[in-house]
Amino acid sequence: MCIIIVSIPLHMQGAPSNTKMQQDLTYAQVGDRFLKLDLYGSNTSNKKPLIVWVHGGAWRAGNKSSMPLKSLVKDGFSIASVDYRLTPEARFPANVHDIKAAIRYLRANSKRLGINTETIIIAGASAGGHLAALVGVTNGHALLEGDLGEHPDASSDVQAIVSFYGASNLTSILSQSTPHGLSVRIPALQLLLGSQPEDDVSLAELASPVFHVESSDPPLLLIHGDQDPQMPINQSHELVGVYQQAGAVVTMEVIHGAAHGGALFYDGHRLNLVKSFLKKYLIVIP
Repeated sequence: MCIIIVSIPLHMQGAPSNTKMQQDLTYAQVGDRFLKLDLYGSNTSNKKPLIVWVHGGAWRAGNKSSMPLKSLVKDGFSIASVDYRLTPEARFPANVHDIKAAIRYLRANSKRLGINTETIIIAGASAGGHLAALVGVTNGHALLEGDLGEHPDASSDVQAIVSFYGASNLTSILSQSTPHGLSVRIPALQLLLGSQPEDDVSLAELASPVFHVESSDPPLLLIHGDQDPQMPINQSHELVGVYQQAGAVVTMEVIHGAAHGGALFYDGHRLNLVKSFLKKYLIVIP
């Protein structure tokens, strides 16, 4: 399927000069609230899969304009950067319902948008990495699917996951955290869950990717800094462990000396790693 996009140039710092986008596409509505995404793409002969990007911000902040993978567009990928309801507006699982609704919208409108949605990669950073992993390991999960949008019959399944320094186990994250991490994570979890994890263990487990992993789950790439003061690297190690135990495909890249985010995670080496991972495990990538 080829990309055929009528769009406007994206004039953003750090964006490739040939990057184009379709901005503020409404994928669902909740009451008077319109949920939107931005769609990046520039190659009219594109046959590469779509990447769905989930921004971070401790589940309570951030927006779709924060999308650090723009250089992948010049390599032929299309990328949909998704806004979702933040926790001051709606608690979990609203954020997951929103992301899955966005995927259904993209699949249902793939021809009109000119994107290849036969294979979808979900990716995100920090809290977005957590949500990306959770969406990825819950293909077809009834409680997390939700009923938003106009395309209930479209699939929200994804075929690969890339998590940059994301959480994986909300029942263990606080015990692994630094004092700085606790100062960020305790109030963020309260907003996300409506309680602390120990006060509603079943909800914390529902929100934790490690409790959903099966052998059939999509290939997973994790990228994490070993000096992360906000999101303990053991969160990624835990997800690697359950993936390996299930016999599913997982790769982890540790960036030695790296903290929480920054240019190192999205430099040429790391983005080449992402491309190599996808090419290895998704044969459809040319």
